[in-house]
Amino acid sequence: MRDALIALWEASDRVCGKRLVSMIPVLLPALERHGRLKPTSAERALLTTLSAATIDRMLIDVKIAAAGGRRRRVGFYSAIRREVPIRTFNDWANPPPGFCEIDMVAHGGTSVAGSFIQTLTMVDIATGWTECLPLVTRDGSLVVEAMTRAQGLFPWVICGADFDNDSAFMNDVVVPWCRAQKIEVTRSRAYKKNDQAFVEQKNGAVVRRLVGYGRFDGVETARVMARLYAAARLLVNFFQPSFKLKEKRREGAKIIKRYHPPATPYERALGHPKLPSAVKRRLRQTYRTLDPIQLLATIRTAQEELGERIGKRGLAKVPTVSPADPLSFARSLGTAAKTAEVRGTHRRPKRRYKKRIRMPSKLDPHLAIIENWLAVEPQLTALAIVGRLATIDPSMFSDKQHSIVQRLLRSLRRKVAETAIVSMPVDEIRPEAVDGAACDEHSAPPTASPPSWPRLETGLGQFVDLHPG
Repeated sequence: MRDALIALWEASDRVCGKRLVSMIPVLLPALERHGRLKPTSAERALLTTLSAATIDRMLIDVKIAAAGGRRRRVGFYSAIRREVPIRTFNDWANPPPGFCEIDMVAHGGTSVAGSFIQTLTMVDIATGWTECLPLVTRDGSLVVEAMTRAQGLFPWVICGADFDNDSAFMNDVVVPWCRAQKIEVTRSRAYKKNDQAFVEQKNGAVVRRLVGYGRFDGVETARVMARLYAAARLLVNFFQPSFKLKEKRREGAKIIKRYHPPATPYERALGHPKLPSAVKRRLRQTYRTLDPIQLLATIRTAQEELGERIGKRGLAKVPTVSPADPLSFARSLGTAAKTAEVRGTHRRPKRRYKKRIRMPSKLDPHLAIIENWLAVEPQLTALAIVGRLATIDPSMFSDKQHSIVQRLLRSLRRKVAETAIVSMPVDEIRPEAVDGAACDEHSAPPTASPPSWPRLETGLGQFVDLHPG
């Protein structure tokens, strides 16, 4: 019976067991009718009563052999991903501080080959508090270490983590650790970036604005980036206000959005009723010790060092900034825009495209000959012309000149077509009069010749000729 089942599977073009179950009652009589298969009555009864699971189990080694000895790999993280619930953008419903969206930003430049630094971005939904931590590579254990570090950076306890479907998050290291820490784990829908709108906005407004799009790798570069994020977190969370969506509704084809007044994450944390007074007191103490100019100078120095690490990739050269002298840095802030200051992580601006001057072509001396050939034989191809030119000058022409002859033919034929259209007389494109009696199998009387061009009736019984002349 197994041989008959294999024959049926091959005759079905190797469909799966669930589809083969439905095909056997139709396929088996067809094969018997044409003498392709001759099962016994017992085999026929067994074949028609097989289940899909039994078929797949009986054909498992045959399928491996048919695939060249390679067994199809089942997704390792699919089981973990299936048990993590989905949370969309509309499912947050004003959570208390501690529920975060988490994502990674790749710093691979124009290539994702090899190993490079990743930035783990964590954004609190209620306040917008943002923490960024560099990872030397994408790894679940490094994600756990970064989240452990973030537990000490956030002013409050992390209660929820909303990931995307990245395998660096959906694995048997990160998800069990979060649950052991009493952190609620959710995930977004696959290929739905708007489910993580909060962290996606910070990826561009904070991470890309600070670091840019260059390629960074190595432990030393990760340390420089950590120093950059250590200063940036204080400047962004305590001094930079941001918008937060208040309501969104649809009116016809329009989506109307209303926002709260801009506020810093620090101000939102102080005004949140669910944060304890001890947390707010610590935030006020930290705020009174911060110098935004010193923080900005530290950020510029770290950006300069990052720019030097990728300077060979075409980034602009920036002046040296010393964080130890914030006074001189503060004085330069008013003139930075006038002197066209660029940051170390900025891309070099594109140069203006220079039009190329046409160089002399080896076809120029033979242009008149080629035009005469085309006048006599318009259907000549580029290979035929190259062959004729090779007979004239074998040292100059060969099959390598096929492409330049093709470009020349294209331009010559375009000129001929334009000349033919311009020189065509108007009388040749006017519509001719139609005689109904002249048509075959028609008995209509001859019609009067209509005007060569249509006429427009003015409404007073008069006609205006629409001839272009």
